[in-house]
Amino acid sequence: MGYFFSSIMLGLALSAPVGPINAAQLNRGIHHGFFHAWLVGLGGMVGDLLFMLLIYFGLAAFLTTPLIKTFLWAFGFFILVYTGIESIAKAKKQLAGSNRVKASTKRKSFGTGFFMAISNPLNIVFWLGIYGAVLAKTSETLGNTQILIYSSGIFIGIMMWDVVMAGLASVFRKILTDRLLYLITITAGLSLIGFGLYFGYEAILLLQNP
Repeated sequence: MGYFFSSIMLGLALSAPVGPINAAQLNRGIHHGFFHAWLVGLGGMVGDLLFMLLIYFGLAAFLTTPLIKTFLWAFGFFILVYTGIESIAKAKKQLAGSNRVKASTKRKSFGTGFFMAISNPLNIVFWLGIYGAVLAKTSETLGNTQILIYSSGIFIGIMMWDVVMAGLASVFRKILTDRLLYLITITAGLSLIGFGLYFGYEAILLLQNP
C-alpha cells in the first residue's frame, strides 16, 4: 500500500511543473469553464498513457529514433504556436466585446491536450527517465500485478492534478475582472508560443545534425 500512495504522490509531483498542457488548461478553463479545462487534461493523460504503454511493452527504442523525434518536435511546434496565436486572438476579441469568438467543442478541448502530449518529445524523455526507471526498479522486487498497481497510482496522481488545474481555471473565470482575464490569456498564449518556438528550434537542430 505504501508503494501505491508513493506512486500517487509521484504522479502529482510530475504533473505540477508548468508546461504547455497546464497553460492550455488554464486558458481553456478561463474561457469555457471547468469541463473544457478538465478535457484538455484528460487528453494529455491519454497521451501520457500511450507513452506508458509503449514503454511498458518495450517500444522505447522506436520513440527515440531521430526521424520520430524530428517529426514530434516539428508537430509540437505547429500545435503549440497555433494554439498560442488562437488564444491571443480570442483574448483580443473578448476584450473588445466581440461576439465573434467561437465556442470551443468538447472534442477540440480533448484533442488539444492529447496532441500536445503526444507531440512533445520531452514527454518521451520524461517517461523514459521516470517511468522507465520505475519499471526497472520495481521489476527487480515486484511482480507484474504490483507494477500495474504502481503504474495506476502514477496515473491517478496525474488525474488528481488535472482536476485541481481545471478547478483553479474555473475559479479564476468567476472572480477575475475582464482585464485580468485578458492578461492571463495573453500570458498563456505567449507561453504556448514560447514552448512552440523551442520545439521548432529543436526540430531544426535535429534536421541539421541527424
